[in-house]
Amino acid sequence: MSPIPIVDSPAFAWIILPLLIFLARICDVAIGTIRIITLYKGRRFLAPLLGFVEILIWLAAIRQIMQNLSNVYCYFAYAGGFAMGIYVGMYIEEKLAFGYEVIRVITKNDAAELIQYLRSQNYGVTNIDAQGASGKVSIIFTIVNRSARAKVISFIKRFNPKAFYTIEDIRSVSEGVFPPGSSGYLNRLFGDRKCK
Repeated sequence: MSPIPIVDSPAFAWIILPLLIFLARICDVAIGTIRIITLYKGRRFLAPLLGFVEILIWLAAIRQIMQNLSNVYCYFAYAGGFAMGIYVGMYIEEKLAFGYEVIRVITKNDAAELIQYLRSQNYGVTNIDAQGASGKVSIIFTIVNRSARAKVISFIKRFNPKAFYTIEDIRSVSEGVFPPGSSGYLNRLFGDRKCK
């Protein structure tokens, strides 16, 4: 069987092949980023599946590099695809927003209105009175789906614009109060187990 003419052309060697390697590296590194996050979230079955696909793509890319060691464009495509894959993987992960976070709010002002509003929106809220560096403060804790983070921060800023808040990722949760629909398909697939 004779080789396909385009494969032997200079355009393939210097343009198409490096482009294919670049795209393959974007895919495998982006999948790798998602795999690491699913591993962190305890998804024992999804992480190996993503790892399998990631390595298949990587093997295809590295095979082309090894067969074209004299083509410097392939090296740049490989490295550039890796760098772009990190960016794409982070972008995808941010858009998927799977998992949960704890938002901790510390405020000197009366927090009753914020607490009442969060509860009216079906967010579970725990609050305690505490002593801060400059006097009495209220500390409010709520656990939210990552996709709801911006909405909850907007509530905080509306009711208490000078409040200090921190956000931390949570590996898993059990039991709790969450707004309806806060545990969608992607969150069940990639994020934590369904809360009751």
